[in-house]
Amino acid sequence: MRDGFICVAAGTPKIRVADCRYNAEQIFTMMREADKQGVKILALPELCLTGYTCGDLFLQDALLEGAMEGLRTILKATKHLEILTAFGMPVRAAGKVFNCAVAVQKGEVAAIVPKTYLPNYGEFYEKRWFESVDAFDLPLQLAVEIPNLEPDGDGAAALYTTLAQTVIECRGMDGLKVGIEICEDLWASDPPSRRLAEAGAAIILNLSASNEVVGKAAYRRQLVVGQSGRLCCGYVYADAGEGESTTDLVFTGHNMIAENGVLLAERRFSTGLTISEIDVQRLLYDRRRLTPFPPEYSYQQNQSGIPCHAWAEFTPCVTKLRRYHSPTPFIPENAADRSGRCEEILTIAALGLKKRLEHTGAKTAVVGLSGGLDSTLALLITALAMGMLHRPASDIIAITMPCFGTTDRTKNNAVLLAERMGATLRTIPIGETVKRHFRDIGHDLENQDVTYENAQARERTQVLMDVANETGGLVIGTGDLSELALGWATYNGDHMSMYSVNASIPKTLVRHLVDYVARDNLKKDEELTRVLEDILDTPVSPELLPAVQGQISQRTEDLVGPYELHDFFLYYVVRWGFSPRKIFRLAELTWGRTYSREIILKWLKNFYRRFFAQQFKRSCLPDGPKVGSVALSPRGDWRMPSDAAARLWLEELETL
Repeated sequence: MRDGFICVAAGTPKIRVADCRYNAEQIFTMMREADKQGVKILALPELCLTGYTCGDLFLQDALLEGAMEGLRTILKATKHLEILTAFGMPVRAAGKVFNCAVAVQKGEVAAIVPKTYLPNYGEFYEKRWFESVDAFDLPLQLAVEIPNLEPDGDGAAALYTTLAQTVIECRGMDGLKVGIEICEDLWASDPPSRRLAEAGAAIILNLSASNEVVGKAAYRRQLVVGQSGRLCCGYVYADAGEGESTTDLVFTGHNMIAENGVLLAERRFSTGLTISEIDVQRLLYDRRRLTPFPPEYSYQQNQSGIPCHAWAEFTPCVTKLRRYHSPTPFIPENAADRSGRCEEILTIAALGLKKRLEHTGAKTAVVGLSGGLDSTLALLITALAMGMLHRPASDIIAITMPCFGTTDRTKNNAVLLAERMGATLRTIPIGETVKRHFRDIGHDLENQDVTYENAQARERTQVLMDVANETGGLVIGTGDLSELALGWATYNGDHMSMYSVNASIPKTLVRHLVDYVARDNLKKDEELTRVLEDILDTPVSPELLPAVQGQISQRTEDLVGPYELHDFFLYYVVRWGFSPRKIFRLAELTWGRTYSREIILKWLKNFYRRFFAQQFKRSCLPDGPKVGSVALSPRGDWRMPSDAAARLWLEELETL
């Protein structure tokens, strides 16, 4: 449970209809197996202790007493297990029978939760046998006789608990609360899970018996995933399966685990366990961040003064991580999803630029073209925006500004790209201008320090701004999100523009967007494809230091670290607020085969140092379109003082 992860499971045991002894054995056997696999919270199906399809047998004393005896068996068999398990059974109270979820841990009943919404249509006639809690004042508090385990195991006495909507608070893991609803509750317009989540439940268990018909699985999946997203919670859905009566219905054990709108694990047409981990810290962070999510209230007590909270207790431990974490969180791994995402991002960015060009009446769009990835993407987006405006690509002025570090490869690629896109190309060498500037300020040309580099970047920006003034245009920024996070930009150089189309696109995604256009244009323009592919193969470099034997001498990733690692860090720092220790753990798990522990730690420290020290550059960024959930605009996405100290974060990394 370290770092907020807790192992959960949805299980479907084999059962026999109305054979409570057999079913109890299957339930505690599954609990023991789940415990061996490190599961801390287990959900089992609705009425699985008796079988959901018992029909009028639910009114028989023999079945109801058999269910209680089955509960006793389960409690005795699992009194040494820490796993919190919820399973379904009929419960007698107030002279009626209720369809309930019973939560047990360490041989004791933690809570009994009644089903709120009873179906009474089609194949389901639950109101024929079960009482609805709607007939009582909520929260419902009724005494229920539960078999008690004496020290000798004879269970001579009985304890009494209450039937209520309950939030189970889990001691031993900060912030973890669990709520339970049953099958049809999820289908309701106002599910109990809504109130449970607002009362603090970060994990919702659903004990279900949902039969299978064509198309229902997809609808059920939408409900589970959607509810986890709406409530910003983990949702564990356990469905009835093999062993239920097939007189009219078939149950397939469709088990799912979802977290905040993402399906983590799924199993269907089988019995057994579906296991994953839910990141409770991640959920609680998002609830703090999302202003529409209300403050927690508490199920304190009902009119009789009986508390409605329940408790479970866990021993802190390290949860083994089985769930998948993408090494490239900004990029979908499915090819079809990736293509769709690329098309969407290009369109969003182009629409933003289209509006700015329309609003300002700009006659041209001026792009500094270096032959690198970022300026290439900026040109592609600008061309798309011009197309949306039904304007010719010649309204784009693409300027190459060769200087001390420019190679023939990048210069030629810039020229070819501008020609294939139909932009108006201008080549403006800046070497002599920069040398004259060095003479003016007394800087030695042989001193290739930060002044040597930044003077070139600022001169390029001045050229772009002046040409924009000459042509009545706007300077289109080329810097990307990863560079902004690291502060890898010259202040008032490439840091500045009149509209920055790449501002919320991380470097790893820039590469995929350019690759997408290269592939998409294969049949349309083979020459364009070839130049884009060569740009993709060119090392990332600002080209501010002299080339060596005609080759790029300055490689960005040698200086600041691999962008694939920095984008991984950026995602979890900004989007989820993870601690340095947790990010390092996930990076090791995800990137451990590519980078050593020492290398990952080195670049993570570098990320935090630069991220804090370079905030002043992000505090005055030009406008640019937001395309994803991670952005660093000072106007709404990231508000951080420029003088914030990184000490706490770096000290945590030092302990690793």
